[in-house]
Amino acid sequence: MNRVSHPQFELLFCIQEEGDPSIVIVQELMKKHPHVDASYFTGGKAADVINPKINNMQPGYLAAKHELLLISDSGLMMKEDTLRDMVSYMTPDVGIVHQMPFCCDRKGWPAILEKVYFGTSHARMYLFLGLLDAMGLGVNCCTGMSCLMRKKVLDEAGGISKFGIYLAEDYFFAKYIQDQGWGIRISSQPAWQNAGLCRVMTFLRRLTRWCKLRIAMVPHTLVLEPFSECMVLGLVASWAGCVLLHADYLTFFLFHTLSWSLADWIMLNIVQNGPPPFSKFEFAVSWLFREVCALFLFLHAVWNPVISWGTGTYKLLWGGIAVQVNNRITVM
Repeated sequence: MNRVSHPQFELLFCIQEEGDPSIVIVQELMKKHPHVDASYFTGGKAADVINPKINNMQPGYLAAKHELLLISDSGLMMKEDTLRDMVSYMTPDVGIVHQMPFCCDRKGWPAILEKVYFGTSHARMYLFLGLLDAMGLGVNCCTGMSCLMRKKVLDEAGGISKFGIYLAEDYFFAKYIQDQGWGIRISSQPAWQNAGLCRVMTFLRRLTRWCKLRIAMVPHTLVLEPFSECMVLGLVASWAGCVLLHADYLTFFLFHTLSWSLADWIMLNIVQNGPPPFSKFEFAVSWLFREVCALFLFLHAVWNPVISWGTGTYKLLWGGIAVQVNNRITVM
């Protein structure tokens, strides 16, 4: 456990089931650091709550005693000054501060694939939407794996259980806070994802699930999202260049793809704050794999809007509302 550089805080560990092995780890940490104000909660069944994460956090939310509430996923690594950094962005007109997802340095190609995605495609869109919001355009790009919120604003909504009908609770937290006139800001530090086990299929399922959520919450994503990806945009741009400029289709497409990959390499180095811990060849292979997969994952998300998350299976309605369906259904 890193020493957190903040004058006053409490740790509330929310664990879904009584027999979860992580309870032993939490208990050992609490014994090792008795000076830290910490508690753990299990269960958390709340009425009318579909979202398992909201269900899990409900007891901790009710017990929270400070003005600011930080939701931090268990798979994140938090640095010593992370909390202080996030609080520094919580100015009087701001209601939520969130972190851009990124990844710790880990070994293996699946870990490289994750870092390439979160340091290029995801980072580019995340920072661009964050800039639009900072300009006062009311854009919402909040990811809930690490976000600091004003508890009183959530209390006014009826607590986090009121958002339990949505699977993308982070988006609707931010939307509600934004609708009340509060601002949204991105912290200068990323959320360091540090899961011990990385698998390619798990990662692809995660991307597909997020795509399904975006389509249900923001329907115009159905039209715009494919054209934000390198390959689809390259095919269209190459056709336009062929018709309007009489350019060679393949040459135009290859130049477009090479330029995009070089820009993403620079982007990754900026987000990493230095060279990444893998070679340019490993980057090129991972980047190309992700870009080629993007369209297929999008089409799968459109074709099958059912989401499998944890032990539950859910169907999304327009507007992001989730309905639990038969748990025996398995989807990607």
